Formats: sequence, structure tokens, C-alpha cells
Amino acid sequence: MTDETIIDVHDLSKKFGELTAVDHISFQVKAGEIFAFLGPNGAGKTTTIKMLTTLLHPTSGEIRMNGFDPVHEQSKARASFGIVFQDPSTDDELTAWENLELHGILYHVPKQLRRQRMDALLKIVGLDDRRNDYVKYFSGGMRRRLEIARGLLHHPKILFLDEPTIGLDPQTRNHLWNYVKELNTKENITVFLTTHYMEEADRIAHRIAVIDHGKIVALGTSEELKQKTNTTNLEDAFLALTGSSIREEEASAVDTLRIHSRMWRRRS
Repeated sequence: MTDETIIDVHDLSKKFGELTAVDHISFQVKAGEIFAFLGPNGAGKTTTIKMLTTLLHPTSGEIRMNGFDPVHEQSKARASFGIVFQDPSTDDELTAWENLELHGILYHVPKQLRRQRMDALLKIVGLDDRRNDYVKYFSGGMRRRLEIARGLLHHPKILFLDEPTIGLDPQTRNHLWNYVKELNTKENITVFLTTHYMEEADRIAHRIAVIDHGKIVALGTSEELKQKTNTTNLEDAFLALTGSSIREEEASAVDTLRIHSRMWRRRS
């Protein structure tokens, strides 16, 4: 991690009619940092990520991605990042190799360089021996690894991971995060992640931002958030910052399970 700012967000807002989804937020991410962006469902994190990745235009405020404005310099901003979506986005009817080839063509990676990177990335994510297999036969963990390889093919400086471990078993989740940490350490890739699993953010993130009701309510290291809320783990710190009972009706299944589990432990 360096002192260079690679994601710079200043006074960013997004409104949908009368609804303010993101309300004047500001934060910076350093080059080579693993930055976790956490919040309950409906808190504004997905809207923020869509603005960072050029999918939505802000109502007001400024963004710089690797020095580029995602609104007016979309192509340059997009070349700066790769993204692994929450839902699978590979083509089941193509092989692993064909999925990577298509991505490289879309990003205008020259053929010789593209093939070199495809070879290297398939080895890195442990799919070299499955390069000619159709993705429809891959497990969930294999698909995620292929998506990460695809997201890195054009050599981005930033990798967005939007709930990348949903639906994966604990062993596969552990393997995936070990790989992400290795990428961050060896390649100095900046990682911007969202997750509903607090232990993942606690384990991997250098800093954590918590957003709720469109505003950033806390930002710091895991230890700093625990100290701020006088709690002993990130799960309790998150609930202290965002509440529990008022969020149950809006929460996803994962949120609801976490809330009820925590409340049950307190009563035991």
C-alpha cells in the first residue's frame, strides 16, 4: 500500500426522485489498499459501487478513479478496474478459455499479449487444466476464480468484488480470500469489496467504511471501529453502528440470520 490515492470520492450524492440513496459521502482509497464497504441492504453501497464503476451518473459530487472521471472519461475509468459481480456473469455455453478471450477482445487487449495473460491467469487461479471445459460444468468456486481471472485480464489497478462469496462453502470462501490477499500483496492491486460476512472483512480489509441510510457512519480499521463502539468483534461493531430491529424487515436472509443469531447469543 502506498500514500497515492487511487479512488477519490468527494461529496457524492445520488437521488432517485424524492429518494436520496447516497447522501453527500466522501472517502479515499489508497493504491494497494484492501478497502471494505459494508452496510445493510438499502444502505446505499450498491448505488455507490454503480457510480464508481460508470453504471450510474451521480446527482452531485465528484469521483476520480485512477485520476479519471467516471462520468466524462468512461473508457479510461473502465480500463482502470475489473469487477466480480455478486451474481455469476460468465457465459455457461463457453469454455473458460473462450470467456477470457471474449473479455480480452472487448477490452482491446492485443492478441499476443491477451493469450500470454490468459495462460498466466488460468495457472494462477488453478484452472489451467480446465481451460477447455464448458463453464456450465464448473462449481461455484471455480466460476468465481474464473471471474477474478477475467477481471484481471486487462491488468486493472483496481478490483471490485461485490459479494463474491455468496453461496460458496467455507472452504472455497477461505481459498478465494487467500488468493485475493496474495494478489494484493504480490501485484499491489487495490481491492474494493462488499460482503455480508463480517469475519471476511475483519480478516482481509486494511480499512472499512460502514454506510447506512446513504451516509458513511464510520470509517477506519477493524480495531478502530471496535474501539469506537466499545465492542469486541466487527459483527457487534457493525450492529452497533447500523442497528438491528429497525433493519429486520429490509434485511436479506443473510442479514436476518446474523441479527437473530446475535440476539440469541446475548440472551443465552
